[in-house]
Amino acid sequence: MLLSIKTKLKLNKGQITIMTKHAGIARFTYNWGLATWSNLYEDGLKPNKYLLKKFFNNHVKPEFTWIKETVISQKITQYAFDNLGDSFSRFFSKKSGHPKFKKKGHHDSFTIDAGGKPIAVGGTSIKLPTIGWVKTYEKLPHTTCKSIAISRTADSWFIAFAYEQEHEPTVKQHDVVGVDLGVKELATLSTGVVFPNPRHYKTHLSKLRSLSKELSRKTKGSGNRHQAKTKLAKHHAKVANLRKDTLHQITTYLCKNHAKIVVENLNISGMLANHKLAQVIADCGFYEFKRQLEYKAQKFGCEIILASRWFPSSKTCSNCGHIQDMPLKERTYICGSCGHSIDRDLNAAINLSRLAKA
Repeated sequence: MLLSIKTKLKLNKGQITIMTKHAGIARFTYNWGLATWSNLYEDGLKPNKYLLKKFFNNHVKPEFTWIKETVISQKITQYAFDNLGDSFSRFFSKKSGHPKFKKKGHHDSFTIDAGGKPIAVGGTSIKLPTIGWVKTYEKLPHTTCKSIAISRTADSWFIAFAYEQEHEPTVKQHDVVGVDLGVKELATLSTGVVFPNPRHYKTHLSKLRSLSKELSRKTKGSGNRHQAKTKLAKHHAKVANLRKDTLHQITTYLCKNHAKIVVENLNISGMLANHKLAQVIADCGFYEFKRQLEYKAQKFGCEIILASRWFPSSKTCSNCGHIQDMPLKERTYICGSCGHSIDRDLNAAINLSRLAKA
């Protein structure tokens, strides 16, 4: 199967400068393509990434000599147009909003390849096309890849690539498990296992507010403001990494030990419309939870079953099947028909697990 890996690079000042130049050219190309695409569309034409790429290479690129530096990989402009085309495809299919212009310092990234040749990776060093040898903080698997995406988060640079690797399904401890996601407890399993919600954002909120105040007091364009901005970005990245680490532990446990996993297909955008709970819900990372489950299911050989968002898992008695209203403030389900008493989240998880047997 196809796996992907993302890891941090150990760069010197010269290599950071080269990375920044590559990201700048990718950003310039993307923004030029977006502006040209919009202008042509307003004039009644139907542009595409191939037309823009051809015009850019023949007429625009020769005018900007700084794009054709010897240390700069010429493939990054092609991938910039590919990313623009993908953005418009998602927009036209109503999967995302209209593409926006990229800003310097915001999600800087670019993609390179070796002209169709496989790129060898392995160990703690990797030779990037045109850029040369760079070091990594962790050992990479000895394999090959077709292209490498390079991105920046705060003041750190990362590489990401996909590679093929064979995987055998793991031995499962349980045939079926229902997973109830929530705010108080991040995940409650029908087997009785409970994963508490660490609430990483709330824990670090005071520090984030302090750093935001420091940034707002700095003069725009100054070096001190740049340092304050980097400190804030690093702390945001720390919170995001802590959240992802928690989700990775849960999803890996689920996919390794359960043959069938039943989880609700939550309306996350609708839940975020509740301004009283939006911050807490966003801190849970429900979308990231589902994304990790989907690719780990293939890796560890299990099946993901999505329950309808209208399925009354919390309102149904897991003992007799009676359905009754359950306000959010009530944490214990007491059946009005049979008198069965059970934790609200565990009751919902048991009901979800039975969908796999239906």
